[in-house]
Amino acid sequence: FLTSKEEFHAFLRAGSEPGSQVGDEGEEEKKEEDEEKKKEEEQVSSCQSEPPAKRVRAEELDQDGENQEGAGAEEKERPERKRARGQNKSRPCMKPNHYEQSRLCPSVTQGCPGKCFFGPRCRFLHDVGEYLAGKPSDLGERCVLFDTFGQCPYGVTCRFARAHLGDGHQNIVNAALAQQWEGKLLVRNNLSKDLQHRLRKRKFVFQKAEEYLRGLKPRGGDGKGGKATGEQEVSNCTAPQEGLGDGDSHEWPVLQEQGEDPKAEALQSPSSRGDGVAPSIPTVGPLTDEDVTKLRPCEKKKLEIQGKLYLAPLTTCGNLPFRRICKRFGADVTCGEMAVCTNLLQGQSSEWALLKRHHTEDIFGVQLEGAFPDTMTKCAELLNSTIEVDFVDINVGCPIDLVYKKGGGCALMTRSNKFEQIVRGMNSVLDVPLTVKIRTGVQEKMNVAHKIIPKIREWGASMVTLHGRSREQRYTRSADWEYIAECARIASPMPLFGNGDILSYEDANRAMEMGVSGIMIARQVPVGALIKPWLFTEIKEQRHWDISSRERFDILKDFTNYGLEHWGSDTQGVEKTRKFLLEWLSFLCRYIPVGLLEHLPQRINERPPYYLGRDYLETLMASQNVDDWIKISELLLGPVPPSFTFLPKHKANSYR
Repeated sequence: FLTSKEEFHAFLRAGSEPGSQVGDEGEEEKKEEDEEKKKEEEQVSSCQSEPPAKRVRAEELDQDGENQEGAGAEEKERPERKRARGQNKSRPCMKPNHYEQSRLCPSVTQGCPGKCFFGPRCRFLHDVGEYLAGKPSDLGERCVLFDTFGQCPYGVTCRFARAHLGDGHQNIVNAALAQQWEGKLLVRNNLSKDLQHRLRKRKFVFQKAEEYLRGLKPRGGDGKGGKATGEQEVSNCTAPQEGLGDGDSHEWPVLQEQGEDPKAEALQSPSSRGDGVAPSIPTVGPLTDEDVTKLRPCEKKKLEIQGKLYLAPLTTCGNLPFRRICKRFGADVTCGEMAVCTNLLQGQSSEWALLKRHHTEDIFGVQLEGAFPDTMTKCAELLNSTIEVDFVDINVGCPIDLVYKKGGGCALMTRSNKFEQIVRGMNSVLDVPLTVKIRTGVQEKMNVAHKIIPKIREWGASMVTLHGRSREQRYTRSADWEYIAECARIASPMPLFGNGDILSYEDANRAMEMGVSGIMIARQVPVGALIKPWLFTEIKEQRHWDISSRERFDILKDFTNYGLEHWGSDTQGVEKTRKFLLEWLSFLCRYIPVGLLEHLPQRINERPPYYLGRDYLETLMASQNVDDWIKISELLLGPVPPSFTFLPKHKANSYR
């Protein structure tokens, strides 16, 4: 199956000529493609007199000591072939602005013309005929929203509108099917307009968080740092521990005794405390047990996920449609994408969208990122009272500079005082378990997780997830599972999940033998869950799944259908679905079919040479060229808008 770069792209160009479509009706074309593929393979095999694997040939040269000049030339070429790394920070805007110029007013879309809130000031169109004259052509005969729910809320703006438009452009409703879904809440944790208004006007009351924050005593003494005044009274630790990153210890104190209610001190009079802090906000209503009795840690809801498969929060790609795909393949625990606490407190709709939960996600959590106790504690109280989750996770593993330089992510591992205040504060206001995700450390050969994990357990966290790489390693090199096993012993009896380099059921078995409570399947390079969403099935059934290109294409079909349900079937929803599909394809292209491998399983950091798949579609899915990903998206979502461009989020995921 091995081939050269030129022959690989020539094969794809030949298959993309008019008349070669990927569909259920294209069996004849597939046969022709198979014949062409066989001819290509014969040409490749006749040209290759050396062993096909380049690594084997390189090893033989090193062992025999021959061709030293060739080896030296190869070393000189290495800097030129250096892999691109990092993010594409200046990506082009992919929003189809030319479609936005003639949008139809939502009041007309919802079937209530003449009731536009803005009246003559509205900048959208109210004439359906004028809108349809400039609307792009439909993408298909069937609308997934109409077929699933019996009605499409997007009406004439739907890109599949011909499936549910009657005379006079009226939206058709399948009453029998719509009645089956009536009253069912499919997606929870939505941001209401009332809550958004209260957050923007700063009218939301953070009573528990304010009481906790008032309990944080300011530093005494000369302000040069050191431990808090009266540390023996406020700390429940058996002995003072060497703080990691004492440089910021002058900003905040060590907190009150673990298990003590921060209300107790906050409710005292200013004179009795002597610090001039105003008493708590007076409340109105009957006094209940919840007002005077603090929920003990043993009474909190427990997180029983030991031994389960945990889909990690995946930025950009870990959206709700993708989680539905993974849930269908056997993921037990899912988590939303990383959300920034300050954006949530400001009521940003785009950030709150990361918290949405599909009704099929039975064990679901959200992950928060922040650097300061006040914002993180307030955000925890906000989510505790407004959304439905089974746990809240703190991101202490994010390595990107934007987060790290602000003191969040991995930086919290070097700011032990802030870290402690965040964990204790969030745990005091949450009714659900609190978990923490960390890395081995910040610097590559200076592991500090084993020092932090016992503290996290004392601070009240219910579980820790350890990614076996440091911040400097980012997502490269192999994860250190021996160190993860050592930390799992230190963390006991608190559960510890391991994370890193899980791409097959054999990798998962080796990880579980290390003594961890479970494994998190996340976004290593290449990415376990993103490159193989069926990995959960492989682990549960203990087998290598030689999945066909047709089955993989059906997975992409399901993703686009879920995307159209979630983001909408109008032009904006279609292009948003396309965007996230292309981001996912930038990882999916790294999958090597099991039937083509010389040895099983595929290793997490292996980069295959160019190869031809067993059919045209399999070869197309192996391409790392952006144009080929766009071609796949056009098979599912129709042609791209004029002057469409796409660059993946990470430079290492493709080439031009």
